[in-house]
Amino acid sequence: MPDQPFVDLFQDTEHLTWAPTAQVRERGRRRTRHTRIAAALAGVVAVALVATGAVALASDREGAPTPVLPATGSPTPTPTPPATPAPPRPSLTSTTPAVPPSSPARTSGRPSAGSADPAIPAEAMLRLSDLPAGFTMTAGDIDGDWSLESVSIYCREAPSWTFSGGLAQRAVLFESPTVSMIQRVVRYSAGNAAAEMDAIRAFFTNCNPGAPNSSLSVLTDGLGAGDESLLVGSDIEGVRSRWLVVRQGDLVAQVALDMDTTPKEARRYADPVAQRLCAGTDTC
Repeated sequence: MPDQPFVDLFQDTEHLTWAPTAQVRERGRRRTRHTRIAAALAGVVAVALVATGAVALASDREGAPTPVLPATGSPTPTPTPPATPAPPRPSLTSTTPAVPPSSPARTSGRPSAGSADPAIPAEAMLRLSDLPAGFTMTAGDIDGDWSLESVSIYCREAPSWTFSGGLAQRAVLFESPTVSMIQRVVRYSAGNAAAEMDAIRAFFTNCNPGAPNSSLSVLTDGLGAGDESLLVGSDIEGVRSRWLVVRQGDLVAQVALDMDTTPKEARRYADPVAQRLCAGTDTC
């Protein structure tokens, strides 16, 4: 008795129509060719994929940063040469020390002949005890047109002499209920104090005021005080002024007095002025 599988196969194929043998062979050959072509195409595709992947991998390796290998020990630092100091910039400030050197010590109130300190001590000025009772004293800079130089503006021609200022000066004001006095003491360099006195004489002698009824004059030359002393005055359009001038060594004192001061009254002040100046010069 035949096996059941063969019986089933016979029943399924009993009524089938089979193609001729030649046709079956042709179909087999075509199927074989299709299989070979498919296999060849598959190989080509595989090769292309491999090549593309290799190119992409190479590109990734070229673009990627080179990995830094970890150091196996502490690197030895390269010694840095010492920096060359930059050249000093020019100073914008003075090279003079901020604190000036101290002046040489003095053993008295007056400067020595070789002292570099031109300052005028307060002891070289008039004191209240030198004046009549009722005066008060104020020290410091005295403003206003009170000095004898102020009248030079009235000269018809500019005078050849002008106040030089000297090396140092000091001023003081004395006032009473009825009158005022102003004293200024100026220190000059060697020889210039005497030249200043000569210039004052020449000025009050040669100045010709342009205003009518005006004059300048040396009222008294030689009051017997100090090395030199004189009283000069001006009368400008009815306004009178008087100045006592005393030289002691390199110091010249100018005292503005009352407008009606006479030569006799001027002598009363000339002596104490000269004596006080000795506190500021070695020539007494």
